[in-house]
Amino acid sequence: MNISEFAKEAGVSVSAVSRYFNDGYLSDDKRALIEAAIERTGYVPSYSARTVRSKVTKLVGVILPKLSSESIARITEGIGEVLGEEGFELLLVNTANDYNREISSLELFRQNRVDGVILLASVITDLHRALLAKMRVPTIIVGQKLKGFNCVCHNDLGASYHMTKLMLDKGAKRPAFIGANPEDMAAGKDRRVGFEKAVLDAGLTLDPRFCEIARFSMDSGYEKAKHMFSGREKPDCLFCATDNIAAGAMLYCRENGIRIPEDLMIGAVGDSRFDKVLYVPLSSVHLHYKTAGREGANMLLAEMKKSSEVHRIVQLEYDIIERESTNRIG
Repeated sequence: MNISEFAKEAGVSVSAVSRYFNDGYLSDDKRALIEAAIERTGYVPSYSARTVRSKVTKLVGVILPKLSSESIARITEGIGEVLGEEGFELLLVNTANDYNREISSLELFRQNRVDGVILLASVITDLHRALLAKMRVPTIIVGQKLKGFNCVCHNDLGASYHMTKLMLDKGAKRPAFIGANPEDMAAGKDRRVGFEKAVLDAGLTLDPRFCEIARFSMDSGYEKAKHMFSGREKPDCLFCATDNIAAGAMLYCRENGIRIPEDLMIGAVGDSRFDKVLYVPLSSVHLHYKTAGREGANMLLAEMKKSSEVHRIVQLEYDIIERESTNRIG
């Protein structure tokens, strides 16, 4: 049933029906006729028609790299809290860490009606830049830094630097690294740069045999640790780009008699809930993921209201959470 058919059923004009559903002025008798007709027919107006008229959907597209990540869940929770208070609903798209799907998701939201987009990017490519520049609605990047766009990011370099420094200050001399995709500027590149800077500042030389790149999973962390410890020389401290990678490395150590922290200190980034309940609690850097989500949502609201004229980059700081995995007495 379209609006004209419903108006005929109710015995009122089409404009009266439109005013009713858009909270406009309507006499009591016409309002009663429309409500009686709704009761009889169950009619509701087309959502797409309403959004075309109002040009507001109250929908925000959120592009996620994965659904199973605790950090992503915390960011999304922060986004939802802020936007929910303003009456917005979230449309979530999971890209499974595939940047090509990030591109197609941006194009999807560019072509379809949403009021804004929040991109939790895994990498930033030239395709990302080109499409972000053509977005028709305010778009916020969370987790990566991109000049000329509104971004909320973390101090990943500082986080990895200080976690590595903590272990080196306790007497470690043979540092090792299991990192992430170097095309990921935050978790991949910046965390490696921070690690290497801490090693250099400590006057140590990094053994290339002690550097591995893993996927964002426990299984990959396990396999990279297995490869790293297959040689005669062994590291005495290990920085992992994420908690999941560290948990996999710790499992390998447990199965192969490598004591933590007596033989190997381990530190990571993420401060996941499971860090406290591993067989040796994991020292990790707490990044303020939920705060990042809230900041991104508030930035989006500001852009929607045109209260911000300049692109901003907000960088959040971190907290070092030291647990037993680095608690070796030198």
